[in-house]
Amino acid sequence: MSQAGKHLKIGITCYPSLGGSGVVATELGKRLAERGHQVHFIANSIPFRLGQFHKNVFYHEVEVNDYYVFRYPPYDLSLATKMAQVAKAQQLDLLHVHYAVPHAVCAYLAKQMVPDELKVVTTLHGTDITVLAQDESLKDLIQLAINKSDAVTAVSNDLIRETHELLDITRDIDLTYNFVDERVYYPREVSSLRRDYVSDQEKVLMHISNFRPVKRTLDVINVFAKVQRELPAKLILVGEGPDLPKIQCKIQELGLSEKVLFLGKQDDVAQVISMADLLLLPSEKESFGLVALEAMACGVPTIGSTAGGIPELVLHGQTGMLSPIGDTEQMAKDAVRLLTDDELMNKFKKACLERASVNFNIDKITEQYERIYERVLTQKSASIL
Repeated sequence: MSQAGKHLKIGITCYPSLGGSGVVATELGKRLAERGHQVHFIANSIPFRLGQFHKNVFYHEVEVNDYYVFRYPPYDLSLATKMAQVAKAQQLDLLHVHYAVPHAVCAYLAKQMVPDELKVVTTLHGTDITVLAQDESLKDLIQLAINKSDAVTAVSNDLIRETHELLDITRDIDLTYNFVDERVYYPREVSSLRRDYVSDQEKVLMHISNFRPVKRTLDVINVFAKVQRELPAKLILVGEGPDLPKIQCKIQELGLSEKVLFLGKQDDVAQVISMADLLLLPSEKESFGLVALEAMACGVPTIGSTAGGIPELVLHGQTGMLSPIGDTEQMAKDAVRLLTDDELMNKFKKACLERASVNFNIDKITEQYERIYERVLTQKSASIL
């Protein structure tokens, strides 16, 4: 329940497919519903983490008009209209949108269509700033969406810094880290499952992503190639994406085909991560690094880069080891050090579990969002630019 003791009616819009922002938005919505709030997801399909029936959770599908005069179906306009319709019909207190473009822009349009004042909270996850905001054709639109929101949050201090550097932002941005649900993410007993993939003598390194260039997945292979020269190990790759063919070619070139396993997309990430000894995250851009938090909650340290918000999550020398972007030599040395020192590894695992539980607990972060909701509901609308 919110700090003021009032149950709210909240509209949530996110990208419903695989991706960190969709996961965070969906899990937040479910937890808000558990705390008594009424949550309405407004999207073009059901968020993949929504799953089975949840009390106080409702889904409203955005249907796109395919009228022949439109060369491209106007999803943004359909979304804005649907937001306004749901807000009026359900008497929503606010819209919480994830990503500035197009969702915050659509929420701003919806706000103009609703007779009663509708508040808009926007959460920035990364790509809307690190990639889209650097496109001059979108920059002004993103800036408008942020400045016109009643509150804006971001998932790391690094993302807040980059947002202010790239855009003319006239308002404060609240830091609200991503979170993990300890009822889902905890060290699973997977010894029998692990034996299906590796021998008892082999260590398991894992990489989970959408295999885009920004993830530097070739670095993942290079790190693993160096590690497996020093000790028996296998690499498990989870996910799919455009760089996967390059990865497969690299693996064949290095003669590692027998040592690398492809599991594709997996919904039960906690079960899969629990098989790993180490997570590899050598990204060149990472606003937060949700997969590293999910691994942390399962007791798995991260070997990664110092990109973006990763150092805010992974404490170097405590819950993982971080190196400059592209320094695969040092990453491999750090991995070997952890994998060959049982006492050190156990120390890291314990620190991972403690940090995930204390600093990134879902209830702690949900309460932060509730305080933001209460604040915007008692303040005047965002000032006119």
